[in-house]
Amino acid sequence: MTSVVLAAPQVRRTLGRRLLPLQIGVGLQGFILWVAVEKLFQTQIGFDAAAIGVMAAAYAAVVPLLEVPSGILADRWSRNRILMLSSTALAASSLLGGLSTNVATYIVAAMILGIYFAMNSGTIDSIVYDAVVEETGSSAAYEKWIGRVRIVESAALAGSALAGGILAGWTSPRVTYFVSVPLALASIVAFLRFDEPRLHRAAAPVALGRHVATTFNAMTRIPQVRRVMLLAAIAALLSQAVFEFGPLWLVSLEAPTAVFGPYWAALVATLGLGGYLISKLHLERTRSVLVLAVALIATPVLLATSHVIFAVVLAQTALQLVLTIVGIHAGLLLHDSVPSAIRAGVSSGVGTLSWVLFLPFSLVFGALARAHGVHWAGWVLVGVVALLALLLAASTRTRKVTPVPEDDEPKLPNDRTDPPTDLACRELVTLVTDYLDGVLPPSWKAGIDDHLNGCDGCTRYLQQLRATIDALERLHADNHRDA
Repeated sequence: MTSVVLAAPQVRRTLGRRLLPLQIGVGLQGFILWVAVEKLFQTQIGFDAAAIGVMAAAYAAVVPLLEVPSGILADRWSRNRILMLSSTALAASSLLGGLSTNVATYIVAAMILGIYFAMNSGTIDSIVYDAVVEETGSSAAYEKWIGRVRIVESAALAGSALAGGILAGWTSPRVTYFVSVPLALASIVAFLRFDEPRLHRAAAPVALGRHVATTFNAMTRIPQVRRVMLLAAIAALLSQAVFEFGPLWLVSLEAPTAVFGPYWAALVATLGLGGYLISKLHLERTRSVLVLAVALIATPVLLATSHVIFAVVLAQTALQLVLTIVGIHAGLLLHDSVPSAIRAGVSSGVGTLSWVLFLPFSLVFGALARAHGVHWAGWVLVGVVALLALLLAASTRTRKVTPVPEDDEPKLPNDRTDPPTDLACRELVTLVTDYLDGVLPPSWKAGIDDHLNGCDGCTRYLQQLRATIDALERLHADNHRDA
């Protein structure tokens, strides 16, 4: 019993050390000094409202177009190297943006920035999920650790906004672009020091065509995956809507200029606060999810009805906080639903779906706001949030927590003639593919069977993996018959 009690801190320390370079890399990526003064710089080089619209359209075309392909590449090649490429794209975008003296050059820089966002989409959370499973044998701690990554990201965004404004005031907005370049390149060094999980490489490689078909079949033809993807995509859509359209409420209420800074800082801070709160809310419990669903519906109603600046800021901040929590929880449900070999590709599909949904939403919201005012358009927000709340309530399920491994660094013998006397959860995760393929020696298979008899978490993990594999094989067989 003593060894089990001591195991949890050991695992936390091991996982914390392993994820530290990833957190540093994410923090360096998020420290983009020019974001706070981008619009000011754009006006200095000739942008007007129409040019900004063209830039936004070009950016919006790049991100959804590349998200799923970059996720599939991450699954087949290396998720860590995809993050390095994304840092390279961020550095290139910042450099070209700083060198820009006209609209056309800056639009190219914005499109390169879209490559950065597309490559990051679904990659970081897939890495964290697999690292948690490899270290603990369960996904139970995923929300806690992805929350910590989001805290670092939020702190970097807030810090860079403040530092960028100060630097631009001392020098010029153009300088903030150049100073951001070495920070992006430094993140590559951090990612190089990260020990990438290998769960997605456990299975034998398959042909690219089959991998792509498997990824898209999982996203489009497995009901559980479709439901969770819709939940995650709507949460992302609403979060983007708050950041894009939220300031319109302050404009309509003629809020003082001094309010906008603290308001934006509060919105950004919710990304980190949500990451901190997620592991404390126990969303595996139905009651907790239902309370969160009620909070979801209440906040946009206040937005649509209130004409008090403080109440509007409070409602938007609360809504964004809840959306952050829902987004992280939806990520856990999605990763639990698919095998690691297609995890980044499917997760990237959420970003693509959210962009597809955001386009008609933004057109309807913008038209109603222009014709009837932003408060009237806010009822569209209420309707979409109500749909999200229903999807969240329908997603409730009880998850079993897997005991942490008793061994801080379990070692597997090179040959499998002698079975382990006490198989740990992490060892089972590394052997599960061979177990399903039936290539393990009988003594090793018996050891895994004994472990499964006493471990609900590993049993659930194996059942999910089998169910997903069976569904994908049926879809593959149906495709061959149709052909």
